Amino acid sequence: MHQNKLPTTTYLSANEVIEIVRRIGLSACIAGVAERIERDFLRWQDFDKSARVACHSRDGVIELMPVADDHEFAFKYVNGHPKNTRDGLPTVMAFGVLADVDTGAPRLLSELTLTTAIRTAAMSVVAARKLARQDSRTMALIGNGAQSEFQAVAFRDLMSIRTLRIYDVDAAASAKLMTNLAGKGLEIVMCHSAVEAAQGADIVTTVTADKANAVILNADMVASGMHINAVGGDCPGKTELAADVLNGNRVFVEFEPQTRIEGDIQQMPADFPVTEFWRVLAGNVPGRLSNTEVTVFDSVGFALEDYSALCFIRDKAAELGIGGVVELVPRNTNPKNLFGLLAHEKAQVVA
Repeated sequence: MHQNKLPTTTYLSANEVIEIVRRIGLSACIAGVAERIERDFLRWQDFDKSARVACHSRDGVIELMPVADDHEFAFKYVNGHPKNTRDGLPTVMAFGVLADVDTGAPRLLSELTLTTAIRTAAMSVVAARKLARQDSRTMALIGNGAQSEFQAVAFRDLMSIRTLRIYDVDAAASAKLMTNLAGKGLEIVMCHSAVEAAQGADIVTTVTADKANAVILNADMVASGMHINAVGGDCPGKTELAADVLNGNRVFVEFEPQTRIEGDIQQMPADFPVTEFWRVLAGNVPGRLSNTEVTVFDSVGFALEDYSALCFIRDKAAELGIGGVVELVPRNTNPKNLFGLLAHEKAQVVA
């Protein structure tokens, strides 16, 4: 008979993660996740990496995003359904798990909808600090939905952006952003088109939701020295940049095999040259080469970033004493006799 040594599984609900962010502060959370992403990207070779597994439907996609090192396995469940907002549902909903590699025992089950917005903004600024001009002060923010404010706060606090030029096909989304960020240290200019928003911008962040081969940014809108942070193109058949924005400019990606399928580079030839961003952090490849260079970060979101975010939120929850326990794995005095649990009136479970 073996003693049950299964660890407890910590559970962080949506409300508990909101409480963590409120107590620490959004800016500190973005900075903390950014620091953790940098640290983990510098361990790039330590991780077992793969492109996410996706199930596509007419109106959206449901994905699983796994990654692991020698000690911990992580995955994120996430969807993307742009039409959801018509029914009062978020476009993106997510949760994640951390588990022990040695035993497979789940250690953490957490919401990741809010956390994903934080980690996406954190990844954007981690890249921009290496790829954008250091004197960048104006950013165009095209797409003003659920993730837009997080991008704005991240670039305000970690890249010293002071002016936002915003545009969305839904004017109500832009009005929402202006209300949420009023008095938050940013000059916000509401624009009437993506072309107008890009004028005078040092950085252009595109974070649109429609599952379509769209052209949000074309070469005529790109100025010398601009950094393009393309966030919204993240599945097959969904793009934001015209091919002529990619041609002739250096393009940086997270995990090349995944971005070839999902990113803006899906429209390019298979041998189109890209650079995995971890190489820049490691010092193997230079970031921005000059103040006149145009750089592109074709960001699709990668599982390693979610691992970093899960580790950050787990550690902060422990520090603050936030979180409960979920009864996820049955406890049995004889682990070989799972059927025997059904003979009891109430199965004992891992607490």
